[in-house]
Amino acid sequence: MPIVSELTSDVTALSSQMFKVRFPFLHELRHYSWAKFRADLLAGATLTLVSIPQAIGFSLILNLPPQPVIAAVIIGGFVGSLFFSSHHHVFGPTSSISLIVAATIAANSASGLAPLQLAIYLALLIGVIQFLAGLLNFGEITKFISRSVVVGYSTGIGVLLIGSQLHNFLGYDVGPAQTFLTNVEQAVTHLATLTVQPWAVVIGVLTLVIFLGLRRWRPTWPEALIGLALLGIVARLFTTFDLETPFRMVRDEGALHAVFPAFTGFHFGATKLQLLPELAGTAFAISILGMLEAASITKSLAGKSGQKIEPNQELMGMGAANIACALFGAVPGSSSFSRSAVNMQSGARTQMASILSSFVVLFALLFVTPVFNYIPIAALAAHLIRVGVKMINRHQIRIACRSTKSDAIVFAVTLGSCLLLKLDTAIYTGIGIALALFLQKTSTPTLAEYAINPEGNLAALQNPSQRSHPQISIIHVEGDLYFGAADLFQEEVRRLAENQDIRVFILRMKNARHLDASTVMALETLHDYLRQTNRHLLVSGSNPDVTAVLRNSGLLDQFGAENIFPAEENPMSATRRALRRAKDLLPDQKPEVRLFFEAGTPGTTPAAVAPTPAAPAAEPPRA
Repeated sequence: MPIVSELTSDVTALSSQMFKVRFPFLHELRHYSWAKFRADLLAGATLTLVSIPQAIGFSLILNLPPQPVIAAVIIGGFVGSLFFSSHHHVFGPTSSISLIVAATIAANSASGLAPLQLAIYLALLIGVIQFLAGLLNFGEITKFISRSVVVGYSTGIGVLLIGSQLHNFLGYDVGPAQTFLTNVEQAVTHLATLTVQPWAVVIGVLTLVIFLGLRRWRPTWPEALIGLALLGIVARLFTTFDLETPFRMVRDEGALHAVFPAFTGFHFGATKLQLLPELAGTAFAISILGMLEAASITKSLAGKSGQKIEPNQELMGMGAANIACALFGAVPGSSSFSRSAVNMQSGARTQMASILSSFVVLFALLFVTPVFNYIPIAALAAHLIRVGVKMINRHQIRIACRSTKSDAIVFAVTLGSCLLLKLDTAIYTGIGIALALFLQKTSTPTLAEYAINPEGNLAALQNPSQRSHPQISIIHVEGDLYFGAADLFQEEVRRLAENQDIRVFILRMKNARHLDASTVMALETLHDYLRQTNRHLLVSGSNPDVTAVLRNSGLLDQFGAENIFPAEENPMSATRRALRRAKDLLPDQKPEVRLFFEAGTPGTTPAAVAPTPAAPAAEPPRA
């Protein structure tokens, strides 16, 4: 059978791709050259200028020392690049992952594990999930997730990031596990009562001014590195002259030391196993988010570079990188859009650029660590607020809100869920709403009744009181009849069947698609209902797929082969034969014929018809 052979070939193709672990980087080495190395080294060095300030900022979000965050940049970036098919894809800690991990750490503060241990545990769980998903070809699942969900989630992450740094920017203390609404409320209260730290506000504003100035007059310079390093040098001068610094610095949150990442392994214990159910949901949510980020980033970059991307390789690379981060005592990471874009814009030729960047980061720490230790916290807060603003893509928001009503609802619900619910719950909520609206959109059949007007033409019936009483009705079925549409379809047809004068129903299913068990059961119920009142149900114009479902389910035998009329080359032939069968079922009647078409269905403009006489040579109406 064609369907069986097609299904078999699909399964064979899918299984042939499963459990394949490749290292595209090795293929690049076969054709590597000195020119490529120079380009990759320059891109890697430029990438380092972005990576170090961001890593220190993310450590502030996580409320962890900078070392495990920078270790994620070094170890994760190196291991991930060995698996990535994209030349420009960069792995490392990100805003979204850092916020979710920080919230999870705060929610499990009484678990018995230290915050860094919880982060390492999450890294291992996320890595295992992502690596297995890549092996099982789940990378393609991202195409079924609405872009409006991604835009809403990214916007929510950006807004949350801004809200989480307001207290550092304004210079006041807050408690752990603050919600977005609480952060905003406290910021407004401190501003209204002028209970902010002047030095923090001045430093934060000055940092933003430096960033904007460099972006305007020297757009090719790394403004984050230059701005933060400059403020770090100024703060260092305060301490050199024994001046009291009236603002907090990085060293106050945990001094940054130039240390080589060391293999620590992962030790399972009773406490960690007990936390598995609690952390599994968050790990799955972060894994899904990582899939979305990787797919969005690599497809965007591939569209500009023309490179072919293998989604499963990117997924396995993120999984391997997170597992390596856990084994080296680092925090989890994901695909970084900003660093991947910088990598491409800097002229990276292969995955070697990200690998070289890992070594350059480690080398740079030996010389610039003292400066980073004196960066003011308010300056880092300004940097993170700017990162949050960049995550709010106004162009994509405008598209999501204006394209369709469903997209606007999905965007608004996802954004609201990010601000009011847990971040892992928010992404599930957004995906669920998107699927629910899609199913609703594709499962709402609309039937419009047509009748013969006084002029003898077929027209829509405007007034029910003008309705004639035909005994044969043709219902034109258009669209998908999967489980979401089955009940509505049955209800509409059964409502028409309440008219006892209709003795024979002909379902014209030429354009019906995707029948499933729910639709079959609905048809069976309708058939039984009509038989109880000595009435009949016929099917005409069924395409091969519909006929196969009717046959395989056994419904064809229940209806009787004489009451099923598969489609023929002439689209009206099956309907003509169904009408002749209807007349045989009503031998002593002179039936009229009513037709029902789905409202708005293209190509269903009715032609003129007249009441059908009892003579066997009657010509059926044309639709």
